[in-house]
Amino acid sequence: MQVLHHIGKYLILVWIVLQRPENASIYRRQIINEMDKLGLNSLGIVAIVSVFMGAVVTIQTAFNTDHPMLPIYAVGFATRQSIILEFSPTVISLILAGKVGSQIASEIGTMRVTEQIDALEIMGVNAAGYLILPKVIAAMIINPVLIIISMFLGIFGGYLACFITGVEPLSNFLYGILFEFSQFDVLYAIIKTVVFAFIITTVSGYFGFYTKGGALEVGRSSTTAVVVSSIFIIIFNLILTQILLV
Repeated sequence: MQVLHHIGKYLILVWIVLQRPENASIYRRQIINEMDKLGLNSLGIVAIVSVFMGAVVTIQTAFNTDHPMLPIYAVGFATRQSIILEFSPTVISLILAGKVGSQIASEIGTMRVTEQIDALEIMGVNAAGYLILPKVIAAMIINPVLIIISMFLGIFGGYLACFITGVEPLSNFLYGILFEFSQFDVLYAIIKTVVFAFIITTVSGYFGFYTKGGALEVGRSSTTAVVVSSIFIIIFNLILTQILLV
């Protein structure tokens, strides 16, 4: 019953958040600020993880597909598909759930325990919409950009691995990267990223908005937000894969 209680409360909060804003110009400024805070500040960790994971995927694929019957493009093709279909949209979103989700939950939770949200509500402001909606829109805009950058850097990391270690001839790797490339794969990854961005921001906003107590509860809300966001990302990853690819 506790789970159903939280689901119902979360859906009510999402409905309140998606209400028409009182002052659109203020929201536009907030969205730009959130895109910088939630998206651009995460570019460093996304870049580092993408390059090294692309290199690792390439090396592991090369060592586990060393068979004369396999086509020459197998390593590049497998690396490209792994990065575009699964690694960049899902794993990077899980990383962002840890970084961005905890930030959102702790920020809003601190405002709740210091009664700043109560002050907004007393002034007649839709506090949930004002605090959460710009984060939702900003993440749904900037996260796909981060994922596209992650795709490029992941494949580039695989190229560097081939160049430095020589596990695969560069010509074969590049041929595999280009072999039967489908634009729908990128669209599929972007669709997943947008859904994951919505999950991260709304779930983290929910746990932050309904924080009770003091500093200890803020930390607990942040941890819970990351865990629940990660679980829902994994669940919806399965659902979206079943809908879009099967």
